[in-house]
Amino acid sequence: MSRLVFSLLAITGIIGTLACNAATAAVKIPDPAVDAPLASAKGQQTMVVAGGCFWGIQAVFQHVKGVKKATSGYAGGQANTAHYEMVSTGRTGHAESVQVIFDPSRITYGQLLKVFFSVAHDPTELNRQGPDTGTQYRSAIFYSDPDQQRIAKAYIDQLNQAGVFPVPIVTQVVPLTAFYPAEDYHQDYATQHPDQPYIVINDLPKVANLRKEFPNLYVGK
Repeated sequence: MSRLVFSLLAITGIIGTLACNAATAAVKIPDPAVDAPLASAKGQQTMVVAGGCFWGIQAVFQHVKGVKKATSGYAGGQANTAHYEMVSTGRTGHAESVQVIFDPSRITYGQLLKVFFSVAHDPTELNRQGPDTGTQYRSAIFYSDPDQQRIAKAYIDQLNQAGVFPVPIVTQVVPLTAFYPAEDYHQDYATQHPDQPYIVINDLPKVANLRKEFPNLYVGK
């Protein structure tokens, strides 16, 4: 289902209640047992994750302490197919992704993953997220170095072994080959369109859950 069709149906109330109930869920999860320590000096590191529509993922991380910038884009495919119309076919290998640039002296990679798994998306949904279906909406962590790979895999194992979710996590942990920023009209979409039905139903609850579940990490804009 396209986001435009979803919005039209939501306006009429056909699927609004069901989607809202799904979107407002948040999962309390433990801190990662394996994580990088806070850096002793200010710096800059990058995380790339995918978990459904990039509008909501970007909106969440834009409100996280220590995040300098969050950019919607594409990862997993080739440069010549990193265009929204092509990615939307589900045949490019790309996932709608978000690049998070953060200060490791203020927040760790593991803490960012905790937000990702808890309030940003549902890591147990395979090739879909809420009303959006297709491999372009898959859950994935694109690691850029062995430490990120180690921390991500250890955290998934930890959450699965603890039975935090009712079914196993399906999040892929794969190497990042490249990240391609999305078209300008996708950037800051949730901020610029707070009254759009898709945003109201699917994305604003994520930001609200961030503020509720992580008050020490939440920052306003």
